Amino acid sequence: MRKSRKIILSIAGAATLAVSASMAALAWGHGYTSDPPSRSALCASGEVTNCGAISYEPQSVEGPKGFPAAGPADGEICSAGHDTFAELDDPRGGNWPTTSVSAGPKTFTWTMTARHSTATFDYYITNSSYDPTQPLTRSDLGLTPIASFNMGGAQPDHTMTQTVTLPSRTGQHLVLAVWNIADTVNAFYSCIDVDFGGGGSETGQPTDPATTTSPGTGAGCSAGAWSASAVYTAGNQVTHEGIAYTASWWTTGEEPGTTGQWGVWKQTATC
Repeated sequence: MRKSRKIILSIAGAATLAVSASMAALAWGHGYTSDPPSRSALCASGEVTNCGAISYEPQSVEGPKGFPAAGPADGEICSAGHDTFAELDDPRGGNWPTTSVSAGPKTFTWTMTARHSTATFDYYITNSSYDPTQPLTRSDLGLTPIASFNMGGAQPDHTMTQTVTLPSRTGQHLVLAVWNIADTVNAFYSCIDVDFGGGGSETGQPTDPATTTSPGTGAGCSAGAWSASAVYTAGNQVTHEGIAYTASWWTTGEEPGTTGQWGVWKQTATC
């Protein structure tokens, strides 16, 4: 009787350990793109707020692999289909912070918290029909990767860098990076908002009344003074306390010079 009880307790203990290990693996997650910063990274760093659970585990955006034929559903790609990470699918009116890029080679860095055996790292980019104010769908993407790195089952380093040749684009776009695991059915998804400049969807927008010209020198120094009550969109220029700034996305009431490196206002000249 005692022997049977010991066997039952041993089985129960092993089951508890297995469940605990499984839950730990799920909670701690495994990797995300950190440079250029993905939406996950921006939430984790505090650059973007009201992100929910992803702020505490940016490495956990794990979903079914096999993209684009399989994987997360349209509109849920950035969250990998996780309801708890739904904030990543919210386009925020097209106002996610962007990284300035241009056509040609660009280095992407992954931060790994677990070094899984890897099949491939695949990169996709949005096409000319992409609307940054709408959740990402397959129809927004070129479904052939612009770059693919075959690891053949090898484990990645804790920091992985890959050079991707970006195609020519104009305006705001999104790069989808997918880390396909070799020995599971899952992959990790990272959405990275970028801006190729050149106007994009902002071409032809009316000039804000606060950005009319005034005397000055240097790039942007002819722009009008910043107004706390004015609404600015991407590309609008202002001057404030002797410095010229350009807006990276829609903003109002955010004072130039106070929004930090990843903020809306980018300094262009000292006037």
